[in-house]
Amino acid sequence: MTDQIKVAELFAGVGGFRLGLEGYSDPSHPEFSLPAAGPFKTIWANQWEPPGTQGRQFAARCYAERFGENSVVNQDIAAVLDEAEAGKREIPTVDMVVGGFPCQDYSVARPLAQAHGIEGKKGVLWWEIYRFLKLQNDRDENACRYCLFENVDRLLKSPASQRGRDFAIILSCLAERGYSAEWRVVNSAEYGFSQRRKRIYIFAERNASWDLEMRLTDGVMSRAFPMVAPAEEEIRTIRIPADPYDASRSFNLVGKASPFLDAGCMVGNRVLTCKVVENYTGARRTLGDVLIPDDEVPAEFFIDDSQLPRWEYLKGSKREERTNKKTGFTYTYSEGQMAFPDATDKPSRTILTGEGGRGASRFKHVIQCIDGRYRRLVPDELDQLQGFPRGWTNTGMTDGNRAFCMGNALVVGVPHRIGKAICELRGKE
Repeated sequence: MTDQIKVAELFAGVGGFRLGLEGYSDPSHPEFSLPAAGPFKTIWANQWEPPGTQGRQFAARCYAERFGENSVVNQDIAAVLDEAEAGKREIPTVDMVVGGFPCQDYSVARPLAQAHGIEGKKGVLWWEIYRFLKLQNDRDENACRYCLFENVDRLLKSPASQRGRDFAIILSCLAERGYSAEWRVVNSAEYGFSQRRKRIYIFAERNASWDLEMRLTDGVMSRAFPMVAPAEEEIRTIRIPADPYDASRSFNLVGKASPFLDAGCMVGNRVLTCKVVENYTGARRTLGDVLIPDDEVPAEFFIDDSQLPRWEYLKGSKREERTNKKTGFTYTYSEGQMAFPDATDKPSRTILTGEGGRGASRFKHVIQCIDGRYRRLVPDELDQLQGFPRGWTNTGMTDGNRAFCMGNALVVGVPHRIGKAICELRGKE
């Protein structure tokens, strides 16, 4: 393998993995520039938003504008792989595949009854990753040596009917392809970033000769995100079925909780997992660090005084009787209070896809200006809360679509730190 690490980015969105690995320069705001994590070079990417209409392809258009007209394949990944397997399309051989595969079927933002896990319409996209790996591995034994994936942390305990099954299937698939794997649930704010965003990152290496016990505390994830070393009795051992089908049918049938904890590693279907206590002493950013001056905020982002009671109600605690309009069933609805306004001297809450739009919402961020007025966050601020350059999504899409892109994105600095750790260990080979 050459020094350069050639990368394919699946489910690319607006290029968060690519920016994290390759870095970027922001001359107008140098404090937000990011050096390259190593000799990474993205040579192929795919981004497609169902149902496939042109109006829904705003993320792919942003990617193409930022990285070049032919930098992304804007077609359904299943159709792309069908063509590649039939010899009708050429996908280049790469050293690494990355992707934040769609997470709606695992997300806590959806009702439990709709959280179908890996059998859901978007959960099944894991199998397109598996197909991509198989296509690469079968063509070249040394292809796709590395994998790096991102998802919501609920993946560790999905689905509700068989806790941990979906993650066991993914690990079994990776093992079947010859990969050893590490994972870590990372709350970005605990490592200095300006947003509280908890996501699972999965790193896998093919044909690796890891010492499993050492890897848990001295692997890619532990180097990227230091943690307090767990005591021996705090480490749990799990066996993953060798066949993904067996994992889907038999894994943890009687357990009420998932056996997978926030950190872990796997070699040859044997898994070690433990809880995480972060060990970070570096600089810390806050929501206030990304805010633009109030006089640069467009008028539509300020909340009219007449609308404040609605915002206050939605953000406040509730315990009230409600009636189902279809069934007539009466029930008690309750929820806790949320910060209103959001504190600017702390990391922000997690950005969601519904952050855009003027309408009052429980989950949108609201800050109070120096003059006492309240306002929503502007898209440039959302870009920077995710670690993108200011204005990254300002490519002609609506403010709502810009917010949607950032709600689906990742904190760019997280794959950056993982990429640096990969190169650090690679240099010791």
